[in-house]
Parts: sequence; structure tokens; C-alpha cells
Amino acid sequence: MSMDQPTSPDPAAVAAHMWAADRASRGLGMRLVEVGEGRATMTMAVRDDMLNGHDICHGGFITTLADSAFAFACNSRNVVTVASGLAVDFLAPARGGDVLTAVPKPSRWATVRHALRVLAGSSRRHR
Repeated sequence: MSMDQPTSPDPAAVAAHMWAADRASRGLGMRLVEVGEGRATMTMAVRDDMLNGHDICHGGFITTLADSAFAFACNSRNVVTVASGLAVDFLAPARGGDVLTAVPKPSRWATVRHALRVLAGSSRRHR
């Protein structure tokens, strides 16, 4: 009789499996930069086809990045988890060419606070 304990799933293997099936994130050009147990970092460059009539990134794309990063962080332990709700406050616009980085911080109950940063020049003012 073996006393070996089952090994916990490798977050990178779980992420690779999810990524292969995630057509939405791949199609939007997102990149999974880092994944670990309960954490993930994703980036997305704002393309011209993501800009709205004010020449800023449509909030739906920003929200999708946040949701995708949440999914990879919460599922990293290989327990299927989906979001039941989402709220986003837009503090500053993202512009074409900006690179957005989403770093969700899931809690024990899978609630999450996002740190979503714009890493490229977004200092231009509303016209």
C-alpha cells in the first residue's frame, strides 16, 4: 500500500489547458504572463479596432481582460470556477497602443480585487 499523497495540480499545466480552449482571450491578443496557485497576470495591447468613438479603449475590452485574468487565477488550483458578477470602475482612459496589465487578487471565497494598470502613455486628455 502506497503512502504517496496525491500531488496538487500544476497551475501552469492548468493554465495551458485553459489557454488552448480560450478563443476569446487569444483572439483579443491577450498574453498570460504569469500564473501560480491563486494568481495570474495577463496583458493586452489596445489595438485600433478596440477604440470607441472617443478614440479610447472600449470599456468592454478592459472588462474582458479583467475577467480573463480572474478566470486563470481562480482556476489555477484545477477547481472549475466561474464569475457570478463583475463591477468595474474606469479611473482613466486607455488609448491605442497602451498595454493593459491585469493582476487579480482572489480571496478565499473567489471574490477578487483587480489591479489593472495602463503601462504605456495615457496622459492625453479628453478632446
